[in-house]
Amino acid sequence: MNFLKSLPLRRRRALRSARVLDEVVDAQLALLPELPDDLRERAADRLAELVGLSQAYRHFSQGWITRRELETRGRAALRRLEGDPLHPDGATHRI
Repeated sequence: MNFLKSLPLRRRRALRSARVLDEVVDAQLALLPELPDDLRERAADRLAELVGLSQAYRHFSQGWITRRELETRGRAALRRLEGDPLHPDGATHRI
């Protein structure tokens, strides 16, 4: 934890946010095999969206993207998680 204390506050917060998202994904991932096929696919898509958002927070913490870009990615992720009218099931990945 000493390493984290040496980082600027914005970086620490971003890394904490990424860690929380990772914990949510890890906790829910174990439940996927128990779901019916149609629900499993939707849940997996949503978890993938959270993984992408977690990665965006890590990129922000490294200074690779701006706060504005992080906010843009966050809003886009929320839209996809809530469901897009073009894709009513809210799936984020298409084959």
